[in-house]
Amino acid sequence: MEGRRRHPHRPEVGLHRDRSHPGQVMRYWTTRRRDVLTGYLFIAPQLAGVLLFVLIPVGLAIWYSLNKWNVFTGKQVFVGGDHYAALASDPQLPSVLLATVVFSGGVVVLNITLGLLIAVLLNRRFRGATFFRTLFFSPVVVSVVAWTLVWGFLLQDNGGINGLLHAIGVDGPNWLQHGDTAMLSVIVSQVVRSVGVNMVLFLAALQGVPSELYEAARIDGARSRSIFARITLPLISPTVLLTAIITVVGALQSFAQIAVLTGGGPELSTTVLVYYVFQQAFEFNDIGYGSTLALMLLSFVMVLTLLQWQLRRKWVFHEQ
Repeated sequence: MEGRRRHPHRPEVGLHRDRSHPGQVMRYWTTRRRDVLTGYLFIAPQLAGVLLFVLIPVGLAIWYSLNKWNVFTGKQVFVGGDHYAALASDPQLPSVLLATVVFSGGVVVLNITLGLLIAVLLNRRFRGATFFRTLFFSPVVVSVVAWTLVWGFLLQDNGGINGLLHAIGVDGPNWLQHGDTAMLSVIVSQVVRSVGVNMVLFLAALQGVPSELYEAARIDGARSRSIFARITLPLISPTVLLTAIITVVGALQSFAQIAVLTGGGPELSTTVLVYYVFQQAFEFNDIGYGSTLALMLLSFVMVLTLLQWQLRRKWVFHEQ
């Protein structure tokens, strides 16, 4: 059988270059090592950040959760799983978990819904669209403590909100002194401040939807509601998944709003898990139990994130 013919003026594709010469081999491996080293240098800052701010703190939290640590004397006593067993007997933990679910659920639902609604409205061309986009996004760049302090003044008995209600003949409640209104106040404060991020993400996704699809649907007689459900939502579903993950993680980590507005009260009604971690570790000086609660919070974040990621096959539309 004849061998494969070679074109006289065209190098054969797929053949390995001859590296039999020692100089070529050395140059090849020198270039390869330099490329690998350059890649590691580029990712070194990120790896250092993960090591210093993620892996080491998690490792220390695991160690502290297994020990009884007296922060004044520095003495540590190994207690094994005692702190984990204490989770089952903590009388306040059910109320804390309930407040966490209510707060996180309210923030996630309102943030995603309002962010998408605002993005749909501002995706149209009209005079002042840029102004309103800036208006809704501006709270994001404000310091969270300064933002929460302003909300605290507005929600006082004689503050701006009750003043407006009194002007129309309505007696406003004491927003931060009752459990239901306190939780509502904290949720609204968080949503108003952070909804701008989701709005921007949804705006970018909406502007990436091909206009030809809308035109074809209108020619076929599709209504606006059907167009939104069958064209817009599927095509922006990757962004919906992204905003869901970001919003869930952000809600579970919200601390400043609780600390400044309510301090976890009244009667634990706004004490979410992240604030309960702070109380146990730094107010009651129980570093071991606080670390155990922090690991519980980390577990919740990881489980919810992985669950959303696994459900992406049902939620997210992928163009073929």
